[in-house]
Amino acid sequence: MEIEHYDVLIVGAGLSGVGAACRLKELCPDKTFRVLESRQAIGGTWDLFRYPGIRSDSDMYSFGYPFRPWDRREAIGEGADILQYIRDTAAQYDVPRHISFNHRVIDAAWSSSSARWTVTIERTDPESAGSDRVQMTCSFLYWASGYYRYDTGYTPDFPGRERFTGPIIHPQFWDDRIDYAGKRVVVIGSGATAMTLVPNIAKDASHVTMLQRTPTYVIPYPKVDPLAKPLLAVLPNRLAHTILRWKNVYFTAGSWSLSQIWPTLMTYVFIGITRLCLPRGYDWKAHFKPPYKPWDQRLCLVPNGDLFKAIKRGEVSVVTDRIRSFTEHGIELESGSELAADVIVTATGLNVVLFGGATLSVDGEPVRLSDKRMYRGMMLCELPNSFYATGYSNASYNLKADLTIRYVCRLLKHMDTTGAKYCVASPPPSSMAKVPVIALKSGYIERSMSTLPTQGVEVPWRLHQNYRRDIHGLLRDKLDDGVLQFH
Repeated sequence: MEIEHYDVLIVGAGLSGVGAACRLKELCPDKTFRVLESRQAIGGTWDLFRYPGIRSDSDMYSFGYPFRPWDRREAIGEGADILQYIRDTAAQYDVPRHISFNHRVIDAAWSSSSARWTVTIERTDPESAGSDRVQMTCSFLYWASGYYRYDTGYTPDFPGRERFTGPIIHPQFWDDRIDYAGKRVVVIGSGATAMTLVPNIAKDASHVTMLQRTPTYVIPYPKVDPLAKPLLAVLPNRLAHTILRWKNVYFTAGSWSLSQIWPTLMTYVFIGITRLCLPRGYDWKAHFKPPYKPWDQRLCLVPNGDLFKAIKRGEVSVVTDRIRSFTEHGIELESGSELAADVIVTATGLNVVLFGGATLSVDGEPVRLSDKRMYRGMMLCELPNSFYATGYSNASYNLKADLTIRYVCRLLKHMDTTGAKYCVASPPPSSMAKVPVIALKSGYIERSMSTLPTQGVEVPWRLHQNYRRDIHGLLRDKLDDGVLQFH
């Protein structure tokens, strides 16, 4: 079996994987690279998810690529537009010819003697039927594989599920053949997916009920940024987008910071905004007053307040309760009432998995993720020449992902100059406290906490939730900081 050799292997051809390939071509044009994508298309999340109304959960001026600004008027991007934006960006930078589709990484083994990774790949195209395996080697591994499993979504074990006679569907595997027109639909969940689905399904369904265990902070957000039109009319496109990007970065960071300093005040502010959007006399305490502080979970943005408008029109109801059992014709609640349903949508979340579920080893020793600490939010300590694209929990995901690949490109140039073959981050002192690497209390994070790496409480083992500070830390601070060891 012939083995292909590259300087860099990028795992994943979604938003951050395509961005990494573009940056690598731009900043390190001498490096050979290959993108490995387990599916048969570019786009990642935006190609996988097809449920009605899928959109970004943050503004596209900060979510998009800074080197190729978002070119549409809408600040909240529709899923199909985001997918086309990723594909167009890939085409502009000639990335598709570097992608191996239907290639799933199942194992990565590092050898210090050769200073290379040997990556074992399973071919996932139908004709191989999962039996065809190949290997590639590389000096550097860049993981842009996201943080959740593509093949399964999270669905609790609902009692009596088999009794329900209608269709039950998880949004991760939406089937366009599902007919909900004129029917009663119950959407279980209150996260970003549910907030998107509910008002969009309500346009055709007879009625939609959003069934939630606990309320979420829900904030209306303009679909078209009010500053975009005047800025784009008088300024060059890239300059206007830079201003919009930083405006939104500071707005989101300010909201998060104030929520840490004055959580009670910000609770009143967020809930006050929500109350103004709801019908007079609506029971907002039961359905829109969360039992946790702002930003303990991500805020849910609803473009132009579409969810609230659907509630006002009587197309949508919100029920806060727990499920006792599915029944033949709906859902029985712990309160004793029953929700009638013709279709049930389980918008109940994701299954978290890092490194695409691949096994890792260093010089023959298996790597246990939960035993490792993170360095600068992008490297596992003691894992050589391996980088992971992560996002922010309090801002647009791609802000941090883009900083990560720019840091990596800077690092590659430094190693070429110094003659280093590999680098590895030293772990923090054993006495340093461990904190979660993802600072959210969302269900999908808490369910997987025991399997995830941790971080320390001090830089550089602690990720800032602050884009401005990370620009300085990742793009300007010394690379040879005494923690990152070069060999």
